[in-house]
Amino acid sequence: MISNSYFLNVVRFILLVLVQVLVFNRLNLFGFINPMVYILFLYWYPIKENRAAFIFQAFLLGFAIDFFSDSMAIHAASAITIAYMRPAIMRFVFGVNFEFQSFKLSNTTRIQQITFLTLLIIVHHLVFFSLEIFSLANFLLILQKVLATGAATLVLCLLFGSLFSVRKE
Repeated sequence: MISNSYFLNVVRFILLVLVQVLVFNRLNLFGFINPMVYILFLYWYPIKENRAAFIFQAFLLGFAIDFFSDSMAIHAASAITIAYMRPAIMRFVFGVNFEFQSFKLSNTTRIQQITFLTLLIIVHHLVFFSLEIFSLANFLLILQKVLATGAATLVLCLLFGSLFSVRKE
């Protein structure tokens, strides 16, 4: 069972990097919106896994996107930030329930899942666009990019999530 989970994470990693680099980095909606669906890897990652390994994998994910996008480690910094903050965000959304051994993301309500994904996207985009623009004088531009790109990313992540979710009957 562990090897199945490991294999699934490797496949998700590779596919999300390829989809992000080959499709969504080239997509330019309204001139400035590029959805970042690779965040789904950090959303779908198993909860009870080793945290240091998770942060390292977040770095590798961000580094792979940066390597192909030529974006100077901004994706890596953003991915590491949300990987580090994920337990605090989970505690905020799910309460102390996520610390139990039997907790699974699929057993939570849809609203909790959307809230968790939304907070991950907002934190990621705040870090990403703050580092990209790197000027508080352009705070409204940062906010505009966070909200517009965040909305597009959330919609696409929800579509991908519903497309590739395992249905229980």
